[in-house]
Amino acid sequence: MKPALSFQEGPKPYSWQQFPHGDYLRAEIERKLTPWLPRMFGYHMLKLGNLSGELATSESPIKHQVCVAEQGLFTGVIADVDELPFYEHSVDACILSHCLEYHSDPHHILREAHRTLIPGGYIVITGFNPFSLCGLAQLLPFSRQKLPWTGRFFTPSRVKDWLNLLGFEIISDERFIHSSLARGNRLSRFAAWRSFGQQYLKPMGSVYLLVARKRVAPLTPIKPKWHARPQFSPVKGAGLRQTSKQHCERDS
Repeated sequence: MKPALSFQEGPKPYSWQQFPHGDYLRAEIERKLTPWLPRMFGYHMLKLGNLSGELATSESPIKHQVCVAEQGLFTGVIADVDELPFYEHSVDACILSHCLEYHSDPHHILREAHRTLIPGGYIVITGFNPFSLCGLAQLLPFSRQKLPWTGRFFTPSRVKDWLNLLGFEIISDERFIHSSLARGNRLSRFAAWRSFGQQYLKPMGSVYLLVARKRVAPLTPIKPKWHARPQFSPVKGAGLRQTSKQHCERDS
């Protein structure tokens, strides 16, 4: 298994329009994300990356929603997504849409998200599945310098392992969009294949959506160790009497 840390530089997406069928891709992600939004309560929501900032999340009761990115039309805070300028335990929900694939250290991004989330806070991650038609297209020579294949695709199981190590509880794992998402393909031509894949090949969806919740560490009280004090009272008088008796016998 290749290490997650990488310094390969390639084109990064700043808008869904840069992806082949970007509008369709964003609409499907929003459709899968919408049922989870009403469950996220609190005061502050972070959207890491420009793609996350363009997602419609008005169904969430969290009113203060901020996009953190280097640049972009929807950017509210200009900063690196792996160095968040927020206090610890200050965010109620965090959305990372196709954010891990196009950064050099995805581990650090998840650690920063974990640091800023409150106990019980939600994190939502979307990404491209390497074990899918879209992932197989990454092996073709024409796709090496084109989006979305310029990023590093991580398997959903690997991302879930990272979340488990950080202390998240995996709530949902969904796969959808059974298509290669190539620019020249017309999605309407493969409607029968998509319906077949959604019914029989669910693990091979080109896009995955993970929903996890930060575990609340229980406070375990440390019970004091009570030790019974030994009742030890030597009989000093008896020892003295015995010693004096021995001296008397010697003198006699």
